[in-house]
Amino acid sequence: MFKLKNKTKKINAIILLLAFIFLLTACAQKDLSKNNSSKSNMSISKNNKIHHPQDKAKKILKKMNLDQKIGQLYFIHSTGDFQQMKRLIKKDHLGGITLFGPDFKGRTHAQFLREMDTYQKESPTGMFIATDQEGGTVSRINTNPLVSHSNFSSPQTIYAKSGLTGIANEDARVSRILKNNKINMNFAPVADVALNKNSFIYQRTLGKGYNETARYIPVAVHAIQKENVAAVLKHFPGYGDAGDTHTGFAQINKKFSAYEEEDLLPFKAGIHAHVDGIMVSHIIIKDLDPLYPASLSTTAHQLLRKKLDYQGLIITDDLQMGAITEFAKKHQINADILALKAGNDLLLGGDPETGIPAIKQAVEKKEISTKQIDKSVYRILKLKEKLQILK
Repeated sequence: MFKLKNKTKKINAIILLLAFIFLLTACAQKDLSKNNSSKSNMSISKNNKIHHPQDKAKKILKKMNLDQKIGQLYFIHSTGDFQQMKRLIKKDHLGGITLFGPDFKGRTHAQFLREMDTYQKESPTGMFIATDQEGGTVSRINTNPLVSHSNFSSPQTIYAKSGLTGIANEDARVSRILKNNKINMNFAPVADVALNKNSFIYQRTLGKGYNETARYIPVAVHAIQKENVAAVLKHFPGYGDAGDTHTGFAQINKKFSAYEEEDLLPFKAGIHAHVDGIMVSHIIIKDLDPLYPASLSTTAHQLLRKKLDYQGLIITDDLQMGAITEFAKKHQINADILALKAGNDLLLGGDPETGIPAIKQAVEKKEISTKQIDKSVYRILKLKEKLQILK
């Protein structure tokens, strides 16, 4: 009996010892795994020095001169003249190009794709190639049935028929078509809310209230961006029932406290959904900044960057619109410079021929800091890297 007890004790001791060894081995494996994981993003030189991988965008930025950096800030409108656009992209180191109807017309599909490939080839960093493909009244890619023969319904129509599921499916389908046609950015979705059905922007909106639009925006953003196409919300801080800024001046007299509680809701939802870009409108929101259109207003951009904590790309609405050309003429200012001073990263429709030397001069005079230019270019390069077009 005594011998049996001793034997049992020995067996228990052996079991405890084995368990202890097993635990030590498991811990060692875990530490090794951690080490390997942390070293997976490092390289070790012959001198046993650990090198962390360089930020590709930062590395490219360091090699750029001022002219090249300023060129990246320009998102020009294509004239439809392929040779002209190709030349400008290379000469001015342009950041992006927006396609319109003429870019799709008079070409076979193969020819169109070759042209898009050439734009990428001519760009030293890779090009944002964008279009306005909202659906409904604003649809570019079906201008030429050889490029796309689909009809694209408006968000209002899709939502009424199939709800948010329909929105997600349609936006994903459209984004795949864009991607297959070498277009990597869509100036959509529209986050504006218009209460008056006769207002300029109404047909391009979801046609619903603030809360319902705020539920729609993240669905659209995720559907677009999961296809590796950049989504751009528009038109911050909300178009409302304002007139058409394509042709002239427009102002909203709504109290800003109401704007915060209502119009900003869809934009907040888009920011929370990590939208790649936000386009700023040319409307004067009197209670926010009574002097400057939102696109040229430092106050509007501080609202976006600081209060709403948005860290993505900020893009002006088209600087060739009547609201801006009239404002610039009246106040004898260069709209490109004012747009940069306000806090925009990309100048949509700006004029690089006159703008690049003017901005360079403003930097040399310390009216615009090189730090600000670098921050904007870095954001641009990082998004290009995300879209897998950065060279």
